[in-house]
Amino acid sequence: MSDPYETTEAHLDRLLGRALNSFDLPDRLVERLGTALAHSSSLYTTHHSPATGVWRETHRHTYLLTDGGSVSLWELTYLPEGDRRVRHEVFASKAETCLAVSRLFGEAAAGAAPDPVLLPGGEEPENDVAALSALFAVPVPPARRHREYAVEQSADHARRVLRRAENGDRPGEPVAALLRTAYAHQITQAFGGRQCLSDGRDAGFSLYEHAFVLLDGTELSLWEVEHTATPDGRHMCEVYESEAAARGAMEHRARVR
Repeated sequence: MSDPYETTEAHLDRLLGRALNSFDLPDRLVERLGTALAHSSSLYTTHHSPATGVWRETHRHTYLLTDGGSVSLWELTYLPEGDRRVRHEVFASKAETCLAVSRLFGEAAAGAAPDPVLLPGGEEPENDVAALSALFAVPVPPARRHREYAVEQSADHARRVLRRAENGDRPGEPVAALLRTAYAHQITQAFGGRQCLSDGRDAGFSLYEHAFVLLDGTELSLWEVEHTATPDGRHMCEVYESEAAARGAMEHRARVR
């Protein structure tokens, strides 16, 4: 954790001193950083992979310079697979940081996008109830277990998700209490499309996973179903504690008007 009384000069020396690749920074950039008057550091993203033990965080360090401008350094802190020694690398841009993630972890450098919170679209399923039921039962793809979390107002996001849920069996106070300690989250669309109900009426279904990181390092997900399978066709949100419960609710809604 940063020392609130640490001088900007000491902070910069410590950052560059622990980085394995600080010598790669452009000389001109280092010279400008030498004129820094003040600094601010923040956690930008955090990534956990319990299956492999891989852990990494991205920190943004911003410096105010004497010429009135500012410069940011991006620090990648990580534990490689099978190695418990924390490593640090520093970069002049977020794009370079994303390329480093690709190099170190073999992942696509999707983080080059402006926002690390990802919302990819799902495949378009068949328009009949039998195919719909089969698709609702698809298990969680392993790739969705690799997460890139955004450090934002995650506790407030969780509160809003729970508040808009209309189902009576939505998560209760114990889950809400845990989510009040959330400090990072990721939103992923697991399913989306328009379906034909048994009476021939179209309805839209979408399933989102809201994955959270809590202060104790544990992960917790809410599964949100958005649909228009209501008597008047209005939009409705339901929230569940598990993917299986959410998909079961989707299937039920597809069959019962």
